[in-house]
Amino acid sequence: MKITFYGHAALGIQIKDINIIVDPFITGNDKASGIDIDSLKADYILVTHAHQDHILDVEAIAKRTGAVIVSNFEIISYYQNKGLEGHPMNHGGSWDFEFGTVKYVNAIHTSSFPDGAYGGQPGGFIIEGEHKTIYIAGDTALTMDMKLIPMQTQLDLAILPIGDNFTMGVEDAILASDFIECDKILGYHFDTFGYIEIDHEEAKRKFFDKNKDLMLLDIGESMEL
Repeated sequence: MKITFYGHAALGIQIKDINIIVDPFITGNDKASGIDIDSLKADYILVTHAHQDHILDVEAIAKRTGAVIVSNFEIISYYQNKGLEGHPMNHGGSWDFEFGTVKYVNAIHTSSFPDGAYGGQPGGFIIEGEHKTIYIAGDTALTMDMKLIPMQTQLDLAILPIGDNFTMGVEDAILASDFIECDKILGYHFDTFGYIEIDHEEAKRKFFDKNKDLMLLDIGESMEL
């Protein structure tokens, strides 16, 4: 499993020969100007919620690639009305895709499209593929629901928001890693704009002091699981 960071909360995940894009907000992010969305491969696009900084490039990528959009019922209905293909899910539900199993889990946040359309309830994803399991939290506060995750699966990596203000900050993300019983964390949703800028070294130190590993990838950088 290969994971690439495209800035903000946008990710690329490659499982065998299947390419997945998560929450593509790239063309609107000045820090990700080096990423050409027309070069990205996508068989699936996973969307945690409907805010613009998570869905800006969904339509363009889906139209070009024919990717299947995976999200909650309301978000999928929105895109199906535009002629795009989607697979609707809701909280607690799982589905076996060709690359592995996806479960849509709770997140505490809000969700609406830029045009004011209702975006359903926000969520996160647990993805199992190639004998690895990752948790993509989406935009969320710290929540006790996270404690349910290790009751059902053992995580190899958790991708958590750490920018604060709109989501968890570093301290709450450390608690979240306790709740999910995963000490290997990839941070995201930070630095894109002023409200969520962080001190990288201080964040890493705080995780290190709790015997945890916080990874902060550069935009365009990848890691292998």
